[in-house]
Amino acid sequence: MASNMDREMILADFQACTGIENIDEAITLLEQNNWDLVAAINGVIPQENGILQSEYGGETVHSPVYGPASHPTTSTSVASPAVSVSASASAFRPVVPSRQIVERLPRMLDFRVEYRDRNVDVVVEDSCTVGDIKQILENELQIPVAKMQLKGWKCGDVDDSTVLRTLHLPKNSNLYVLTPDLPPPPLLLSNSSALQELLNQNFMLIITHREVQREYSLNFSGSSTIQEVKRNVYDLTSIPVRHQLWEGWPPTASDDSMTLAAAGINYPCHQLTVGRRSSPTQTRELPEEQSTDVHMVSDSDGDDFEDATEFGVDDGEMFGMSSSTLRKSPMMPENAENEGDALLQFTAEFSSRYGDCHPVFFIGSLEAAFQEAFYAKARDRKLLAIYLHHDESVLTNVFCSQMLCAESVVSYLSQNFITWAWDTTKEANRARFLTMCTRHFGSVVAQTIRTQKTDQFPLFLIVMGKRSSNEVMNVIQGNTTVDELMMRLMAAMEIFTAQQQEDIKDEDEREAREKVKREQDEAYRLSLEADRAKREAQEREMAEQFRLEQIRKEQEEEREAIRLSLEQALPPEPKEENSEPVSKLRIRTPSGEFFERRFLASNNLQVVFDFVASKGYPWEEFKLLSTFPRRDVTQMDPSYSLMDAKLYPQETLFLEAKE
Repeated sequence: MASNMDREMILADFQACTGIENIDEAITLLEQNNWDLVAAINGVIPQENGILQSEYGGETVHSPVYGPASHPTTSTSVASPAVSVSASASAFRPVVPSRQIVERLPRMLDFRVEYRDRNVDVVVEDSCTVGDIKQILENELQIPVAKMQLKGWKCGDVDDSTVLRTLHLPKNSNLYVLTPDLPPPPLLLSNSSALQELLNQNFMLIITHREVQREYSLNFSGSSTIQEVKRNVYDLTSIPVRHQLWEGWPPTASDDSMTLAAAGINYPCHQLTVGRRSSPTQTRELPEEQSTDVHMVSDSDGDDFEDATEFGVDDGEMFGMSSSTLRKSPMMPENAENEGDALLQFTAEFSSRYGDCHPVFFIGSLEAAFQEAFYAKARDRKLLAIYLHHDESVLTNVFCSQMLCAESVVSYLSQNFITWAWDTTKEANRARFLTMCTRHFGSVVAQTIRTQKTDQFPLFLIVMGKRSSNEVMNVIQGNTTVDELMMRLMAAMEIFTAQQQEDIKDEDEREAREKVKREQDEAYRLSLEADRAKREAQEREMAEQFRLEQIRKEQEEEREAIRLSLEQALPPEPKEENSEPVSKLRIRTPSGEFFERRFLASNNLQVVFDFVASKGYPWEEFKLLSTFPRRDVTQMDPSYSLMDAKLYPQETLFLEAKE
């Protein structure tokens, strides 16, 4: 019979070989085979794939390999280290090792890898490394391994040589691919299907403002038009659309109504430069070739609008983009008494502006959000993300629509964060948040937020709950990209996960100590109750004994009093020589003693009974028997004389207790 340690090793090997994760099921199968590992594995595996045999034949067979299958939007790949199979190989071929040993069957791990709007399913053995996954992704995504960052590991960052088995991963995991340093590959539109696919993709436009030498990274969907890009740039640079002078648009982008997917720009990233036209005359003097290939002036440019500002025509009004049209109502009421009601309006307004795909904002006060994120059990705690909105910032619309509402960001926030929002557009609401910030985070954080300029908004604060205080881990400004935002969220999550593991360990140890203390307290309480019950039982028993003793004493005293009264009431014993007939009675007690007395033959039986009672034998408890003939004298009429009862001249009587 295997020892406990051997059984643990056999159980671990059995689960690794068969992939059975249910411990009870694995133990049952092993017990059915008397803990014979080979027999148990053969009972599960051979009828399916014949991989493990107790006796191996001589022919060589290769392990099963499933090659990657391509799909328009989702790809699936499987890797097995040190195994090579041709494309025409069978999908399944059994394996028999060259020597008679039982090899451990690797676990198969399923990874769902997200890259922008594309998902790749990768299935590998747990004996593979992180680098093997990257090699598969390089083939699927056409991204060099050196430019690829694979994120989402629960245990933090890992290097390419890390073996997956050492990470103790679950069967299914989600990972993210980030490519911040990826150079923009050229993209050619070959047919309508490719164009349709690009319409659903996101383009990153890196736009340099020539005059101030400032760079903006903006994300737009492929269905966005060039005109929409120019209007967003107007929000950022305050350069009216008709005064914008562009460099970097391809020659095919000749119409502002053209979509980015059809414009021929590089995917997924394209460089542009924008500046302000000094005057219409200078623009017309530019060489025709340069205007066509390098510079692109908005189609809205024309003689009718060159002097529009001189006549008080607002740029936004010409394009239907006035702030009153875009922002019909504030995100949050000013001086709202109830923070929950303010957050309800914020969520409703946010959905109306940017759509329903956005983070789930916590409805309630900041204190309630702290309670939800930080004060549950350690396993249920989350990070707190505070989104600070500002309608007057030029970055707000782009940040909300392109980054905060990105599906990957929304999904990651929903899984790992409690998201709370506040609108700082109104000065009263801004001051109110700064007061809350000072109370919960301290004056340093409040001063940091206070010094942020309007065009640095919106802000994203990442807060982690500590044992004694709450720590602001990161302040993310609005001028960021989706990849950078995801990287900073993941970095914060890695730090939080490490701290959470320590908190879980401390909480488990504390709960174990408290459980032992509760058990000790319960045992002590039960012991006290048992002692008290025993003491009370003893006291009741003593009280009962005392009561019975008192009753017995009282009964004895009563009987003694009766005996004495009967003894005193007896007539005097006659002498042997007496003129009247005298009867001599000899009475034997149950203990064998005898006592004698003389009575007048004329005395009735009651006198005899009283005499016997005066000796401690009341006639109610004892009967008086004669020998020949045997009679119960106590059954006779007490008024009979001794003569009538034939107890004359002498008689021997016996006392016997009544039943």
